[in-house]
Order: sequence, then structure tokens, then C-alpha cells
Amino acid sequence: MIEFLPLGGAGEIGANCYYLNLDGIGVILDCGMHPQKTGLHSLPKFDLLEDRPTDYVLISHAHQDHLNALPFLIKKFPHLKIITTPQTRAVAELTLHNAISILKRQVKKNEFEVYSRDEVDLLIKSINYKPINEKFILNSKEEIEAEFYDAGHIIGSAGILIHYRNKKIFYTGDINLSAQTILSGANLPTGKIDLLITETTYGATDSSRLNVWQKEVERFASSINKVINKGGSVLIPVFALGKLQEMLATIWLQMQRNNITKVDIYTGGIGNKINRIYDYNRFVVKRNEKDLVLHDVPHKDLKTLPDFEELFKFPSIVLASSGMMIESTNSFMLAKQFLQKKDFAIFTVGYMDPSTPGSIIANAKKGDKIQLTERDRKTEIKCEIRNFRFSAHSKREELLSIINTLKSDNIVLVHGDLEAIDWMGASILKNYPQKKVFAAGLGKAIMFD
Repeated sequence: MIEFLPLGGAGEIGANCYYLNLDGIGVILDCGMHPQKTGLHSLPKFDLLEDRPTDYVLISHAHQDHLNALPFLIKKFPHLKIITTPQTRAVAELTLHNAISILKRQVKKNEFEVYSRDEVDLLIKSINYKPINEKFILNSKEEIEAEFYDAGHIIGSAGILIHYRNKKIFYTGDINLSAQTILSGANLPTGKIDLLITETTYGATDSSRLNVWQKEVERFASSINKVINKGGSVLIPVFALGKLQEMLATIWLQMQRNNITKVDIYTGGIGNKINRIYDYNRFVVKRNEKDLVLHDVPHKDLKTLPDFEELFKFPSIVLASSGMMIESTNSFMLAKQFLQKKDFAIFTVGYMDPSTPGSIIANAKKGDKIQLTERDRKTEIKCEIRNFRFSAHSKREELLSIINTLKSDNIVLVHGDLEAIDWMGASILKNYPQKKVFAAGLGKAIMFD
């Protein structure tokens, strides 16, 4: 008997964490924090594990919503064995340390104890890492083994295949079948899968709104040139992990091909350290542009500026985190200034949670009056706002193709809002009425034979 229990990431893109009980062996898939919540509300429901066996944690990739609650889980269950890909382990060392100061600002006094740098160091040392496509044994007595498959999402991202006796369980994690500038798309297991746990991020998004990557690059390059030619600068909010590397590579390659006018590129923060992990692994992971070394791309650090006024003297391209322009981040503070500049522009390049300032900006246009937070006054937009979709997730038709390829009779839908899950569920049942489809519910166990 297999028990599947969502501890987070059910009906939303948040604190992704899923529990499998394989006849008494407990396997946790991912352990993230909700990026739009703070304190205890941002964590998975670890209390649901109290009376259940817990043995292993397998992490699909190092984004906050899949990784950052891991130190809290290990404090509660220190015996757990952690396994990731080598690249996820390397990124986790950077991102978990970086999260400490952010958490200390967010967490109310006495709400819970934020983990320390020493605890992160110990946790990282305890991670056992396994390369993509190398089978490893979890429990020989119960005949449980696992294998990571390249998920094509960010560096080190993996789908997780678990062999349990005569059953196969596959968790997609965040998966992208299509090539980006650097990464070249996911690989899937072969043969029939008995239980498929799949993300649904773009389930509600009409794919006609999502250009193929190269077509979007052409539109992006042309739009940047129009702003630069007017003497303006472009602000591009990015996630420090994944989106920064893809956008930096895209912009630089287009400059080299004379498709984007050469101007200063600004980046900053932890993203520049993550660049080195992309560089170090460029011949190890499946990727395009293996000769491109991100560290060698000429770009300036925002940290070196005495103030942001320097950015307004000459045309430039600014890649600043956070990707959703969360309050107090570089992209948020820069956006407030860019919004007031007539010949400047803000270009969004990915998903925006509806509750974020990034979503407010992405859904506005020049001349509109917007209020970014409750504390801000309404302000008129003077700059240009353009939205691009450089997706690191599969389109909904690609998600359906995964269903077709893996031929699973049991499908659990996770990592998507309710509209996305509804579309996916209805589409699967329309095409495959004999399949069993489950929408994951927080704390609601689903049992499989």
C-alpha cells in the first residue's frame, strides 16, 4: 500500500512538500517555504508527520518553494537522510545561507527560531548527492530504489523516479520539456509509471500566449533596442536562481550577434555566485552553449553603485532580484524609480503571483495609476511596461504529453492554482476517461494499491 500525503503545495504554488509512505518507509519529496507568506504560515504542515515513519528527503531542485524549509524539517526529524543532485547541493549551500538574514527580518520575535549558519553548514555536509540517471538504493529490504531525471527547469533540477517492488512512482518536480537559452529541456523515464505526481503551473495558461523561446528572444531584443535608442534603460526583475542566468546569457548572446545594442549590464547579489555553479557544471549537465562562461560576460554589480541615480545617466540593462518585485528587494526599489522615467521600461520575463507588486506592474500600462503596497501612494506610470514569457515550466500541452508518454493510470496534480488544476484534471479525463486523477488537498491522504 502506498500513501500520498501533501504537506504543502496543494492547490497552490507554495510550500511544496509531499510525503509517501511505502509500507512503513517514509519518503518526503521536496521541502519548500511559501514565498508569499511569513513565519509558521510559510512552512509545510510538519505536524502531519508526527505519527508516521520518516526516513528520506529527496529534493528536486533548489528554488525556495522546494528547498528552504529543509533546515526546519531536519531540526524536527534529525535522523532523515537527504539526497539531491550534486548541483542542487551546491546551490543549496548558497541559497540557504542567503535566506537566514531574510528570515530574521520577516519572523516575529518568539514566533520560531531561525536556523543558524552553523546548522546550515552541518545540513549541507549531511546531504548525499547522486548524479542524474544513476540508480541508488533507498531501502534494500523493502526493494526501494530511486533515480533522478533531468527536469530542464534550472541547474540541477530533477524529476524523481522511485521503484518500489513492482511499482514505479514518478514526481516531476518543476519540469520543462522545452529548451531555454542555457538548459536544453527535460528527460523522462521510459516504460509505464504506476503513480505520476505532476506539477500544473501553466495548466490555466493559454499556450497561444506563450511564444517558443527563440521567437520570444527576437521580440525581447527588438523591444530592448527601442528603449535604448531613446536613451532609456530597461529593468528586468529576475529570480537569482535560474532566470538571472538564462536572461544574462540571452542578452549577451544577442549583443554578440548585434541583435541588441551593447550597453552596460547590471546584476547583483547571490545570482552572481550561482553563475559560477552554472559555469563549473557546463560540461556535466545537459545544456546548450557549453562554451558560454557567465562569469566572463561583462556585467557590473549593483552593489558597487553609490546610489541608483547612476543607472539613469546612461542607457543600461538591469537584471535585479526578486523576480516578482517583492517589497524591499532591489527590483522593487528600482521599479518605483523606473515607473517615473518617461523613456525607461520595465520588462517582466516570467510568472507573477497575483498577490505581488510584480503582478500589479505586469498588469498595468503607461498612464495608469497604481499602488504597489498598502503603505505606498498611488502613482502614475510614466515608463513603458512590457511582458515576456521566458518560461522554465512546461506548457499545458507538454504536461498532457507527459501523461501520454508515461501512461500512468493514477495521476496526482500538484504545484498549481485551482484553475490550473481544474483545467489539467478536466483535460486528462476528457482524453483518458479510464485514468484516475486526484487534485492534491493539503493534509488529505490518498491511498494507492
